[in-house]
Amino acid sequence: MLLCNKAPPLKRHNPTLPYTDSSPARVICVIKVRPFAVNCSGGFALRVSGAPMFPDSICVPGFDPSLSMMTGITQINPMMAGMGLLPPPPTQLPIVKEIIHCKSCTLFPPNPNLPPPSTRERPPGCKTVFVGGLPENATEEIIQELFEQCGDITAIRKSKKNFCHIRFSEEFMVDKAIYLSGYRMRLGSSTDKKDSGRLHVDFAQARDDFYEWECKQRMLAREERHRRKLAVDQLRPPSPPAIMHYSEHEAAMLAEKLKDDNKFCEAITVLLTWIERGEVNRRSANQFYSMIQSANSQVRRLMNEKAADEETMEQAKETFKTALFGILTQFEQIVAVFNASTRQKAWDHFSKAQRKNIDIWRKHCEDLRNAQSEQLMGIRREEEMEMSDDDSSDIPNKKARLDESAAQAYALKEENDSLRWQLDAYRNEVDLLKQEKGHYGRTEESVTKDQQLQFLQQTMQTMQQQLAAMQEELNKKKSELEQAKEEQTHAHALVSVLKEQLKSAKEVTDVTNQEYLSKENGMVSVAVYNHDKEKDAEKQRQSLKSEKEAMLIGIISTFLNVHPFGANTEYLWSYLQQLDSTISANDIEKLLTKLPRMFKQEFTGVGATLEKRWKFCAFEGIKTT
Repeated sequence: MLLCNKAPPLKRHNPTLPYTDSSPARVICVIKVRPFAVNCSGGFALRVSGAPMFPDSICVPGFDPSLSMMTGITQINPMMAGMGLLPPPPTQLPIVKEIIHCKSCTLFPPNPNLPPPSTRERPPGCKTVFVGGLPENATEEIIQELFEQCGDITAIRKSKKNFCHIRFSEEFMVDKAIYLSGYRMRLGSSTDKKDSGRLHVDFAQARDDFYEWECKQRMLAREERHRRKLAVDQLRPPSPPAIMHYSEHEAAMLAEKLKDDNKFCEAITVLLTWIERGEVNRRSANQFYSMIQSANSQVRRLMNEKAADEETMEQAKETFKTALFGILTQFEQIVAVFNASTRQKAWDHFSKAQRKNIDIWRKHCEDLRNAQSEQLMGIRREEEMEMSDDDSSDIPNKKARLDESAAQAYALKEENDSLRWQLDAYRNEVDLLKQEKGHYGRTEESVTKDQQLQFLQQTMQTMQQQLAAMQEELNKKKSELEQAKEEQTHAHALVSVLKEQLKSAKEVTDVTNQEYLSKENGMVSVAVYNHDKEKDAEKQRQSLKSEKEAMLIGIISTFLNVHPFGANTEYLWSYLQQLDSTISANDIEKLLTKLPRMFKQEFTGVGATLEKRWKFCAFEGIKTT
């Protein structure tokens, strides 16, 4: 029932009343609540006492939920007025929402005088909603129990801060969930703040929804492209049939088709394509000539068909002229009727309107008669011109006989030409056969010439191979010469370094000798040591007979300095063999034994692994001194 504005202020004393308002200037709606019902499609059934304000379900029968942004149409809210889905609400009363009872909670509607809750712009393909203002004690089961009435739920993501995201299986279910925005939710019959909250339902932007929407858009675009392609293919003219390749079998079949009047057009196209492709050669010239001759034989047939068509056209002209003459005669009779009716004897008896119509009809009929007569006169003039041409082209019988004889001579000439062409074709075939047989009937002279030519080619190839091998050897020698020069320069540098080292060692020994001489106890030993060292130096100078030995000493000392654990004679010989192929292992060992101050020999290993190794020891004497 409705209470007018002079009613006393109401106080909330019954849970069935959604709110109280103490303002006397407002219209207060007191609602009797009926039990909440869920229809077969999962929608809410909102009822007010008395006549129902909506149909039983938000999902109106006939409402297509697939109408959404996927088809370019804005999502339709079935609760919107003016959409043709629901009858428009009365203008005097606002739509009032009922209390919704669930097993675990109760939803109280918002104040109808307040503005509707605001929502964000709906994302494309939205299937997810944001639900805020949940009670602190609300569980996921309670949320699922409440929003399952809107449709199938695929996922619920609940947060600890009294909000959650719910994803539905279809887009139209989001509209039902948005309908619950503004309701006040209470868990059970508790009055605790943690068990109550005001719901705020809004559209949510989810990547899964947008991905599915994009996939559906791409699918629709593919279908549209396929439809357009089918439409274009239907309007496209059919492509001409493919021309087969030339072969003797196909040529025989084509010759038969050229003789057939019904298949001549198709066959002549294939023949033209073959000739343009260059399929004519000496071997196939006779077949192509026979096909061309068959094509020429169709000329007489075409001329006969043309003559028959011209005769048919003449007959049609005669029929048309006869019909046109009959039509013109009838026009003349009609005009005569109009002229007779315009005479005063009959004219005076017609009314003014009748006279006007008769005059209009007469003029129109005269125009048509004049046009038809001009057409008939044109046909007659054409016939007269043709007759004059025939008269001017008439010849006496003698001239006709001459023409007949000329035609016979022309026919004989054509036959003679065809026979001559056939003879030329046979000659070409004979030449081809002779060429093929000539390969087997060659003389002994040609065979010997071929053998001599092959022998000369083989000798030339061997000479070319020898020249290439010599060129490769020359390149190798050049590379070895360059490498030897580089090694020589490296050896010179090593010799200079060793000379400097010897000089520095000599200076150090001189200084030590002076120190020892200044001492009383070690004078004799120092003198003997210096004397022995000088002797060794003299021996070393005497032993270095050539520059090659100095170079080898420098290389060996460098090599052994790099190998602190020493190296055997074979290892040294393998390394020096790359620099000088004339050197032997005995020469290396003799050179090393000449210089015991610089190189010493040690034994390493045990038993079968016993091995003699050379080590560089020139710096050890300097360190000890």
